[in-house]
Amino acid sequence: MTVHSIKLDGFRNYSDFTAEFSDKVNVIIGDNAQGKTNLIEAIHFLTSGRSFRAKSDKDLIGFDKDSAYIGTHIRSGDREQKLEAYLSRVRRRQFLANSVRLQTAAELSGKLRAVLFCPDDLNLIREGAAVRRRLMDICLCQLRPRYAKALTEFNKLLDHKTRILRDYHEKPSLLYTLDDFDYRLAVMSAELIRFRAAFAALLSERAAQVHTDFSGGAEKLSIKYCTIKTITETGRPPEELIAQILEHQREHRRAELESGSCMTGAHKDELDIEINGRPARSFASQGQARTAALSIKLAERQIHYDDRGEYPVLLLDDVLSELDTGRQDFVLNHINEGQVFITCCEDARIASRTGGKVHRIKGGRLADNI
Repeated sequence: MTVHSIKLDGFRNYSDFTAEFSDKVNVIIGDNAQGKTNLIEAIHFLTSGRSFRAKSDKDLIGFDKDSAYIGTHIRSGDREQKLEAYLSRVRRRQFLANSVRLQTAAELSGKLRAVLFCPDDLNLIREGAAVRRRLMDICLCQLRPRYAKALTEFNKLLDHKTRILRDYHEKPSLLYTLDDFDYRLAVMSAELIRFRAAFAALLSERAAQVHTDFSGGAEKLSIKYCTIKTITETGRPPEELIAQILEHQREHRRAELESGSCMTGAHKDELDIEINGRPARSFASQGQARTAALSIKLAERQIHYDDRGEYPVLLLDDVLSELDTGRQDFVLNHINEGQVFITCCEDARIASRTGGKVHRIKGGRLADNI
């Protein structure tokens, strides 16, 4: 999987920008606030139609622009595709694949696969459960189009149910719809839970292998998927999972009505991460937490490879500068195959160590074109 070229217009600080990339290592160099991360963000956006930095499409559009465009030519195996996104402040966004309009962003699933590793991911172990759910969602949306559709539907249903719980005091008739939303949420939760449980098992296996290598065999990393307590076996048939989720909903109905929030469903899932049998979130040192986070991200990349037989695009956004030399070397020694994008400030050492193609960015433009 490679990104051959990109065109940006009106995206963040980029206007009428084009670039071609090496199918190996690309080093994006420049001072702070010049657009290096914006370029990585544009590539990653076309994996799912979601930004890893912004909540709204409007935040992706340049300050003096009414619309933005992202276009890429990608290659997967022997197949080439053109992916495009049109964003607007006033109209619905549009996505195209080979000039054919997609109905939803979920249809981007699997067309461009990428693994992002940024400084925030170094906090993957210490942050709350939402960060680890996001890790699962980002990867699974690329691996399984069905998961992307289920997640979109689940989020819509969750939003509707939350509004019912919030507003029913003023509109008691809303309560008549609650059973219907509970059932539909249970169906979608069961779908997500089955995917997440299988993914977590794979992630635990692959990450443990990487971590053992990383720590010289001194540490053992394990990852366990946790969902609502009424589900005892995540691999059970969907109808059994649905029944167990409905039971959990009934147990928490009164608490939900009193709190005005949805307390049961896949949005409460978690990944419990342990190092040598102890909860990493509570007991891991900063160095151990960083090593575990690196192991998990490299394992995510390996899962993509195992699934399709080719590496996803790897996006390292200013993460190497946050690591000591030993951890830098470990990462660089594990990314010899596949296409890689590395952003960093003017650091000739990283560029020379990777032997990659250097792209200097200044003010949203290639420095050679200024």
